[in-house]
Amino acid sequence: MIFDPAERITLFHDAINRLDYEAIENFFAENATYVSNGVGSLAGREAIMEAFRGYFDTYPDQTAENSLVETLTPLSGRAVWSVRATNSKTGKPLIREGEEMITFNEDGRVVRVDVTDYQEF
Repeated sequence: MIFDPAERITLFHDAINRLDYEAIENFFAENATYVSNGVGSLAGREAIMEAFRGYFDTYPDQTAENSLVETLTPLSGRAVWSVRATNSKTGKPLIREGEEMITFNEDGRVVRVDVTDYQEF
């Protein structure tokens, strides 16, 4: 399969913004790794999806937008983003800015996501 990593990242982020869990899950390879301050260091699609659901239970009103999405290699890309949300338990606002490096397999499934927050949250 030939694909553009930047385009895949945009589609992946669109699914996240819609909270379309089925679509999000379909983006991940079974053995994917996800490292983020928001959900921790996770191994495997099942663990990643469990953490995503927990995160969005806490921040159900999250809005995110990309300021940059770029292809780095035929199987990787980078997105620079900002997030605004409210903690559903405490009412405290969340503001995050950062970037993520996403690596895909040849089938266009995410095998690794490394999230870097620009400041602690």
